[in-house]
Amino acid sequence: MTHSRDLTGVHLEKPSIVTIGVFDGVHLGHQVLIRQLVAEARATNRYAVVVTFDPHPDIFLRGLEGRYYLNTPEERAQLLLSFGIDYVITLAFDDALRHIRAANFVDQLREHLQMTSLWIGSDFALGYKREGNVPFLETQGGEKGFTVNTLDLIMAENATISSTGIREALLRGDIRQAAKWLGRSYSVTGEVVHGLKRGREIGFPTANLETWNELVLPKNGIYAGWASFDDQTYMAATNVGVRPHFDGEDVTVESYLLDFDGDLYGKQLTVTFDVHLRDEMRFESLEALIAQISADVQITREYLMQKA
Repeated sequence: MTHSRDLTGVHLEKPSIVTIGVFDGVHLGHQVLIRQLVAEARATNRYAVVVTFDPHPDIFLRGLEGRYYLNTPEERAQLLLSFGIDYVITLAFDDALRHIRAANFVDQLREHLQMTSLWIGSDFALGYKREGNVPFLETQGGEKGFTVNTLDLIMAENATISSTGIREALLRGDIRQAAKWLGRSYSVTGEVVHGLKRGREIGFPTANLETWNELVLPKNGIYAGWASFDDQTYMAATNVGVRPHFDGEDVTVESYLLDFDGDLYGKQLTVTFDVHLRDEMRFESLEALIAQISADVQITREYLMQKA
């Protein structure tokens, strides 16, 4: 199982089934496609290959800024590999790739990946001005010796499962909806860095995460979930927000790990969001803040113990 950033350096020794897309979040819809592709690849002695992009074409083409991704490119690749994909090829989406002709890109897939089957959605298109739509690719397949398998988008609750829908759910604090479509609880990973130590001063020392500045964070608020590092996992009450009681301005992710006493600075910590407990708020006094945090921690413990 391999993750490569360069198609030209890959030369597969046997045929492959290829799918192409961004796969941000690797949600349930993606997983259905991936499982089917992997099963077919195993049954026919071919490699299962995903070709994806970084940055997201929407960001490059539309000039989007801010937090947009559901996972980092490396996290996405590792998720895809965990579902049985043999090769993940993450291509730099730049002006050169934007202008590549669809037929030329198909030639590269044939040359480097020995592609004998291309699996895509019915609305898929690739190449300059999206000229490589399904009819075009089917013609190319007939000429160049590969099949095109089109798949329907996956529906849930009368809606199409999509990365956009998951982003929207997270931004409104609907953690459960996001988890349904992801097939797992949403999580973020970052290095634990020094903060202002406000939590320690009031008896609730928190781990402050330095997260990728393009990664989507849930709506500001308090969440019950888990925090993991070095193969250890603890219950966690996590605050996403600006800490209004202390007149904060920058959005931070701070987790209080229940029943943990130790030094986490410099460690990679993964925080999972299981349920939204409440919105972030300003309190009339420090005592009121401490009382509310104590209640949040107790609710977190009770909720997670029921799930354990």
